[in-house]
Amino acid sequence: MVIWRFFGFLFAAGSILFIVVALAVYMFLQSMMAGLPDFTALRNYEPPVMTRIHASDGQLMAEYARQRRLFLPIQAMPDRVKQAFLSAEDKNFYTHTGLDFIGIARAVVTNVKNIGKDRRKVGASTITQQVAKNFLLSSEQSYERKIKEALLSMRIEQAFSKDEILELYLNEIFFGIGSYGIGSAALHYFDKSVHELNLAEIAYLAALPKAPNNYHPLRRKEKAIERRNWVIDQMVNNGYVSVDEANKAKAMDLQVKLRSRGPQIFAADYFAEEVRRWIDEKFGEEKLYNGGLSVRTTLNVNLQKEARKALHKGLIAFDRKKGWRGPVAQSDIAGDWGTALAKVEPLSDLPEWSLAVVLSAGANEAAIGLRPQILPGKKVASERATGLISLKDVTWARWMTGDRKGKKIRAVSDVLKPGDVVYVSQKEGNLYSLQQVPEVSGALIAMDPYTGRVQAIVGGFSYAQSQFNRATQAYRQPGSSFKPFVYATALDNGYTPSSVVMDAPVEINQGGGQGIWRPQNYGGKFYGPSTLRLGIEKSRNVMTVRLAQDMGMPLVAEYAHRFGIYDNLMPVLSMSLGAGETTIMRMATAYSMLANGGRRIEPTFVDRVQDRYGKTIYRHDHRICAECNAQSWVRQDEPIVEDNREQVLDPMTAYQITSMMEGVVLRGTAPVVRKVGKPIAGKTGTTNDERDAWFVGYSPDLVVGVYVGYDRPRPMGRGSTGGGLAAPIFTDFMKVALADKPKKPFQVPEGLQLIPIDRRTGMRASAGGGGVILEAFKPGTLPPDSYSVIGFTEDMGRPISAQEAERALTDGTGGLF
Repeated sequence: MVIWRFFGFLFAAGSILFIVVALAVYMFLQSMMAGLPDFTALRNYEPPVMTRIHASDGQLMAEYARQRRLFLPIQAMPDRVKQAFLSAEDKNFYTHTGLDFIGIARAVVTNVKNIGKDRRKVGASTITQQVAKNFLLSSEQSYERKIKEALLSMRIEQAFSKDEILELYLNEIFFGIGSYGIGSAALHYFDKSVHELNLAEIAYLAALPKAPNNYHPLRRKEKAIERRNWVIDQMVNNGYVSVDEANKAKAMDLQVKLRSRGPQIFAADYFAEEVRRWIDEKFGEEKLYNGGLSVRTTLNVNLQKEARKALHKGLIAFDRKKGWRGPVAQSDIAGDWGTALAKVEPLSDLPEWSLAVVLSAGANEAAIGLRPQILPGKKVASERATGLISLKDVTWARWMTGDRKGKKIRAVSDVLKPGDVVYVSQKEGNLYSLQQVPEVSGALIAMDPYTGRVQAIVGGFSYAQSQFNRATQAYRQPGSSFKPFVYATALDNGYTPSSVVMDAPVEINQGGGQGIWRPQNYGGKFYGPSTLRLGIEKSRNVMTVRLAQDMGMPLVAEYAHRFGIYDNLMPVLSMSLGAGETTIMRMATAYSMLANGGRRIEPTFVDRVQDRYGKTIYRHDHRICAECNAQSWVRQDEPIVEDNREQVLDPMTAYQITSMMEGVVLRGTAPVVRKVGKPIAGKTGTTNDERDAWFVGYSPDLVVGVYVGYDRPRPMGRGSTGGGLAAPIFTDFMKVALADKPKKPFQVPEGLQLIPIDRRTGMRASAGGGGVILEAFKPGTLPPDSYSVIGFTEDMGRPISAQEAERALTDGTGGLF
């Protein structure tokens, strides 16, 4: 009886204890449940995805991301990829309900055994638990977090399918080297899509989520291979691959091809940076780095390479005329010169050049050691390559004393000495040429004049040296390359190409105590009465000032604003000669409007932007084409694209100024451009003291602007003109850009009359005579019958005849009558 009472007491006490414990557990779990994050947010989860920039032909140009991720739906992932991750992380994934109790028990036993051994606790997290932790919780090592993780896992399993959970996992996990998600990891470790990976590569990627840094493919290659092979063995055990397949995969070396984070297209650095800035400004930093945008740019890959090549050639040629400025650095050649040289970093975007150290220098040649290759892990390769620089390849390198070259080079040792670190380019075999990074800089931009699509842009000699884009950010004086807009203003307001302006000395009181301004022509001469055509062909400064004075500078300023060259040009006469500062980008855009018949265009680096779902959220071309979306052809006419852009200049005026600028090439200040062999219109520009040299020109389908000058403006030397510096760069580029294009003339607008005139006097002449050209006249205008001169005043004396004007031009009497 006592025994039964005792057992009754124990049962009652046990029941009460059980109820209390159960209640405590219930309350604890309820408190845990109350603090759980909303797991249903996973349904609308949009992981950070990198933005990708493509050239016009689809080539990948650049990628921008904080987390380098490409989102792949589960349907796009090969079965073998899924099998590898299941084998490595959670082989029972498709059978458990979120928690692997056998694995948990095994982990508990292991952790008990490791008590006091200073080892990290092992876990038994399922893929579902990892999704809960990565998306909704922290990585804190605590029992409270593990309980929350378990509760969330069971809830997630109830709300999501297994494939949905696996999709979230494979797109979220970190793989090292800044890569998130399997799509990005495949690309950045092996430069492949997930469908191109072999078994060994798949297994290696499946080994990484556990501890990416522990299995780095370069720094910890042996451990990485060991872990990869373990994953392959697990795939065999789970029946996913055969033993033969596994053995072949395990015998393979681990060879990765780590993808560069910079631009993927050679020479496109400046272009890519312009696009990055534009996206940041247009859509914001969050969209740029996390939004997964797909951006199709206007970049023409081939033209971009040729633009860089042409600008480099021109800058190097000019810089060599200025002599040698000395070595890049000094390096110790005692002992292993290669290791010492490897510490000097070369410009990364000059693959044509190599850094070398001078080992010895004599009269006829110098022996050089080339910078050794830097292996993965920043190890210096053991191979040492050498070469020779001959005397004839250093004769240009005369030392400079101020702005003057020193004595001629008679021995290589006059230029180089042992320990000098210099740039060289390979000629043939082991023979090299001495190179020097130009001190002068410049820019080139190529643009479609009808759409504003920038097809190539080079913002300087080297992006690695300077990220400052001189095509879009450098404000410089355009000099005479602005004159076409002064003349276009005149032609649009009653003047004709045969209007005559006096080219004679003029004095202008600047006011405000600034004294008298006496503009001069380049060369200091004056040439008397001259037609507008002759004035622009020969780039006459004084004529331009008189013309602007006759029209009034407020009108010129208004047209300059219309074309987007200046936002608010000061209406003073010196501005008519290009004294105001602008960019080569703005100038090329303005010239494009002359080339396309006077239509306004907006320059662009981007054709289209799509969001992560493929929806177009930006398109540059806003022209209207109502019938372009026809589903089929039922013998209807071709769709017509309605050009609704603003007409900023009369098309006839645009052709007149284009024709006059063709004369600049044929008879004026840019004869070198004739080597292009195609119809080209353009204008040179040179500022005071030759501080800036410009040439902006165009064919019927391509506008190109070139600028050359020191970053800190200073004189480049007598003769450093737009025609001598910028025009040859333009010519080299256009010869290649138009090589496979037909000789397409500039289109004459309907209604424009072509009348033979004497190009010097502007008066009607018989066709075929000497100095006779066909000049374009608008309806209602004709060549003058009598000779009148703009800028000729009574205080100059008696009126002059056409014969006297012709004699003044021929004899160079200065036009002083």
